[in-house]
Amino acid sequence: MDLWEYERRQQDAGYAAVCGVDEAGAGPLAGPVYAAAVILPEQWDLPGLNDSKQLTEKKREALFPLICRQALSWSVAFATAEEIDEMDILNARMLAMQRAIDGLSPAADFALIDGNRDHGSRVAITLPHQTVVKGDSRSASIAAASILAKVSRDRYVSTELEERYPQYQFARHKGYGTKLHYAMLDQYGPCPEHRKSFLKKWEAGRDQ
Repeated sequence: MDLWEYERRQQDAGYAAVCGVDEAGAGPLAGPVYAAAVILPEQWDLPGLNDSKQLTEKKREALFPLICRQALSWSVAFATAEEIDEMDILNARMLAMQRAIDGLSPAADFALIDGNRDHGSRVAITLPHQTVVKGDSRSASIAAASILAKVSRDRYVSTELEERYPQYQFARHKGYGTKLHYAMLDQYGPCPEHRKSFLKKWEAGRDQ
């Protein structure tokens, strides 16, 4: 598959700086949702570039510095667990992606957004854009963004949250709803980094 088709189409339409945007961490029970925006050099070739979910952790870690060094512009941003609870995960995802776009320097004039959503009830992507379903495996710049978002979030959860709340063993499950994570929740209850809106079923089960 030609990973540059979407970028080229927008460049042909007159947009000079096309960024790819993706997020990571929409599903976990704890921690922020991260997003990244990346503008790559035209027709840049990076062997192994793919959707971050299709890559091993070792491969993502190896590609991360290469993308950061060679991208024309890149930005990573997030929305906190508190913001997720306050506005819901869809709005928080849009907020994190818009923050990543806003952080680009030089700025983009068009965004390719992974998925099929470009707005929630309160937050919308404001830059001219196109949504691309499965964009992280169809667009080079979205694939690069998916790697930056995933690695950045995993690093944060595995170091900062692990250090602050070692009892939950965040480095092992990255905040996802694994058997281990639920066992730690049963033992210790939620911490400030847990998404209260994601724990309603677990809380209901405890109350029975």
